Amino acid sequence: MDFFSRFAVPHPSPAIYASMVAIGLTVIAIIAGLTYFKKWGYLWREWLTTVDHKRIGIMYLISALLMLFRGGADAIMMRAQLAVPENTLLDAQHYNEVFSTHGVVMIIFMAMPFIMALMNFVVPLQIGARDVAFPRLNALSFWLFFAGAMLLNISFVIGGSPDAGWTSYFPLAGNEFSESVGTNYYMFALQISGLGTLMTGINMITTILKMRAPGMTLMKMPMFTWSSLVANIIIVFAFPVLTVALLMGTMDRLFATNFFTTSNGGMDMLWANLFWVWGHPEVYILILPAFGIYSEIISTFAKRNLYGYKSMVGSMVIISLLSFLVWTHHFFTMGQGALTNSIFSITTMAIAVPTGVKIFNWLFTLWKGKITITTPMLYSILFLPTFTIGGVTGVMLAMSAADYQYHNTMFLVAHFHMVIIPGVVFAMLAGLTFYWPKMFGFMLNERIGKIAAWVISISTLVAFMPMFFSGLDGQARRMYTYSESTGFGIWNMISFIGAFGMAIGFALIVYNIYYSTRYASRNIGSDPWDARSLEWATHNPVPEYNFAIIPQVNSSEGLWDAKKKGHVLFKGEYEKIHMPNNSGVPFIMGAIFFAWGFSFVFGLWIPAILTTIGIFVCMGLRSIEKDHGRYISVEEIEETETKMRGAK
Repeated sequence: MDFFSRFAVPHPSPAIYASMVAIGLTVIAIIAGLTYFKKWGYLWREWLTTVDHKRIGIMYLISALLMLFRGGADAIMMRAQLAVPENTLLDAQHYNEVFSTHGVVMIIFMAMPFIMALMNFVVPLQIGARDVAFPRLNALSFWLFFAGAMLLNISFVIGGSPDAGWTSYFPLAGNEFSESVGTNYYMFALQISGLGTLMTGINMITTILKMRAPGMTLMKMPMFTWSSLVANIIIVFAFPVLTVALLMGTMDRLFATNFFTTSNGGMDMLWANLFWVWGHPEVYILILPAFGIYSEIISTFAKRNLYGYKSMVGSMVIISLLSFLVWTHHFFTMGQGALTNSIFSITTMAIAVPTGVKIFNWLFTLWKGKITITTPMLYSILFLPTFTIGGVTGVMLAMSAADYQYHNTMFLVAHFHMVIIPGVVFAMLAGLTFYWPKMFGFMLNERIGKIAAWVISISTLVAFMPMFFSGLDGQARRMYTYSESTGFGIWNMISFIGAFGMAIGFALIVYNIYYSTRYASRNIGSDPWDARSLEWATHNPVPEYNFAIIPQVNSSEGLWDAKKKGHVLFKGEYEKIHMPNNSGVPFIMGAIFFAWGFSFVFGLWIPAILTTIGIFVCMGLRSIEKDHGRYISVEEIEETETKMRGAK
């Protein structure tokens, strides 16, 4: 029994036991459904072994939506706990676990896969490619991300959740203060998913630099592709820092090294520095592709080319450079001195300048445009003022002297959410709605979509604006309760109402997906938005090979040139097309990595050794495998194109 006792949850509650039952019933229902409808073969052939960038993008999307509701449940629990003074819905330990998991899930396992979903699906189509540069590596990237996500998500029912915050600062995250395996879960879940993200970065950079359509120079790439390129360059430079930091933290916890201890030569602030050297660029890994999505949507529905293309590209490059020069603003109050604080205060304020350039470029694109208010455009317009509030408060926080008042209060929490929710979440919802017809062959209902956009936008303000006031009044973040005499009650109740409103908004999106799946027309053509770039020049649904003939372009708006200027996109005859074969190895490696991480979390050394061997065996087999792909014949292409009413 001693062996099994290590897997027990150290702080059980009725909610956790209910979750165990719910997870068990869900797994049984999925297995029963797949067996009853005889879908195991379909699932293996079409999804688990796919290397198609479009299907991988959709799997990222499904994962992101699931994690959105997982992290959202944590958010509702936190706001409910703080809604009234001296509440007992959650005790201190559970509150610590909930806010720690909320941060990790929303940043790493919701926002990142949402970005990756759109990158995977859209970028190869935008540049006129037939897939990414390394299709099998792309599949492995997804399954490593998924293994990390599942590893973190089983923690609250097996062994206990992380409880040292999403930043997991040492010495709090050390064995002395975090005795459960929750922080081990944190270390290995982020390590495994981070490896997948790093692989994606290398893959996307190679794809964009080497696989663009004829005529598409770097300065003729669509803005979303540019933003994806810059974000992936940041990934390649930032994620190795996280990898090293997590390895050092793991060594401290499992093998009693002293990298981040407060004694024996350790340096706890080293973790804070390494974490934020990765952590602040991570914000721009999320937000730059979001800016690219807004650029695509605003130019499409303003019926104008994007104002200031070169300045938009230049501002993204400047943002990417400055993103590595601002990390210390996360701990102005931690004693590094006035000179250091002053330098990082200046760089932090400086990064607002290229961001402001982008805001004005979008406004000038809208100016004198023939604007159509669709759901994606509504999210984009609502983003501008809401994000500006978050940005301005960021400049306030950049003043190191004033930060002594703001830091570690709800003011900081409000700033972060007022940047990330309009900057990233609105963009993801806009992109989801915009590219939904290209992914699934039908459009989401506009009326329901617009109602959801307004509900989410208004609720965001209701949820987070009060936190600015309670923060300035002294309410510390991570505080699980407070007395009535503090006066924080009214602000927290308003925030809870806002959070509940956001939940209603996201429920409307789920209902919209259900409603549209049942009732939306499937006869929408290949370009339902009257868009401008190449992804809309292929069919709905997109064929396996994307383009029967590789397009040739003259500008960043290849389809618009074809529609309005008579440019011929598709020249020449059909030729056989080389495509990669599906492979089950990435899925199997993902499963082995999951078992590898689980073994290390609990110190199960024999399974850890066996799974390590399994990982290297899979890599070795790939090294000697002779897989040259396959060809789609001209006859198959002609049959597909005829079925889809010819190339357009």
